[in-house]
Amino acid sequence: MGTNRTLQSRMQELGLTQEELAGQLNKALLEITGRPGDISPRTVRNLLNGQSNRPISRTCVALERVFGCPVADLGFSAPRTMQHPPEVSVRRRDFIASTTGTAAAAAPIIKTHRSVGMADVARVAASVNQLIEADDRQGGHTSLASVALEKRTEVLALQQKSASERVRRALYALAAEFTTIAAWAHIDLRDLTTAQKHLHESSTFAGLSQDPATGMRVWINMAMLAYQRQNWAEQLAAAQAAEASLAARRDPFFSSMGRVRVALAHATLSDGKAAQRSLDAAQTTFHRAAKGEHPRWTAFFGPAELHHLAAIIFNHNGQHAHAEAMAHRALATLPSEFRRNRALATCQLALAQLRQGEPEQATETAASVFTIMDGTPLPGRMRTLIGDFHRDLYRLAPSTSYARDWADRMREEWSRV
Repeated sequence: MGTNRTLQSRMQELGLTQEELAGQLNKALLEITGRPGDISPRTVRNLLNGQSNRPISRTCVALERVFGCPVADLGFSAPRTMQHPPEVSVRRRDFIASTTGTAAAAAPIIKTHRSVGMADVARVAASVNQLIEADDRQGGHTSLASVALEKRTEVLALQQKSASERVRRALYALAAEFTTIAAWAHIDLRDLTTAQKHLHESSTFAGLSQDPATGMRVWINMAMLAYQRQNWAEQLAAAQAAEASLAARRDPFFSSMGRVRVALAHATLSDGKAAQRSLDAAQTTFHRAAKGEHPRWTAFFGPAELHHLAAIIFNHNGQHAHAEAMAHRALATLPSEFRRNRALATCQLALAQLRQGEPEQATETAASVFTIMDGTPLPGRMRTLIGDFHRDLYRLAPSTSYARDWADRMREEWSRV
């Protein structure tokens, strides 16, 4: 007599505790017989520790319904009454009779009721990283949002199957992830109404997941959306919610992420002192953060992103020399794979140079954005920054040759679909 390692492994794969497996076995009996089962956690313990290696027929049928395989594949010896002839339906009267020993009933393997486990979660989750990497390279685009929503549909379909509480929370976290990716793509595209719709949906999934990091991502994206909408009060509220979130309270890394968003919100509200305090706190907190494991979506957040956001904050505060210095630091430390972020930091550098009275240098810097994006259509968010630069340039130096050359280049790039 020893531990049934096979059953133990299958339970771990599905994320089931002993209590949860007992509940699912009783649910399976209710589906088959129309009567609730009475399998207890103690019965499950006996199945696991080897005290019961030949379960009774009703328990075997329930095990097969939950795990979607013969009991022999779970490490048990089936009773002689258990047969699996093909294409034989389960009749309720036959099943009840078999459990009393008066008749032998067939209990087919029900593949359509197979439980969902962590292996299914991992399979779907692999797509998250691919979508995030596509966003890093190209920025938000409609096909990215479409694929993310297709994956969300796949995840929600899995929720309709039998699963443990742990697996259900993981599936809701994935639904929130995919929906937030779609929302972020629309933020980058400046399709802000659609982005808001998806963010409201993702906030529901994040709440159901009970995952702090997932909830943090939603708040950060809500702050970004409010920034794009120029709804400064809502931006501050969302950033403060991120700063006060469970993820931020537990981990200085997330705390820094929330605080720098609060700094940006204060800057847009023209509160330079509050912005500087929050920015200093974000930088200090980030340096206290341990180099631990964090979700893939957070890979963008590091020293380079802090410098980039500092450049935006200083540009808002009218401290354009500081903004230029921060933009240079961001560009010096940005990993090569973050092409879209490099182009955005370059936009901030060009704006800082222009506002310091260096239009020719600024124009050269701004033109390099098109080189960085390498022919890829500019996301809407980046087009807005380029548009801001274009208006400021023509206000400062409208009749210069470099301004005319810039206008020609911009028209060419703007025509890309």
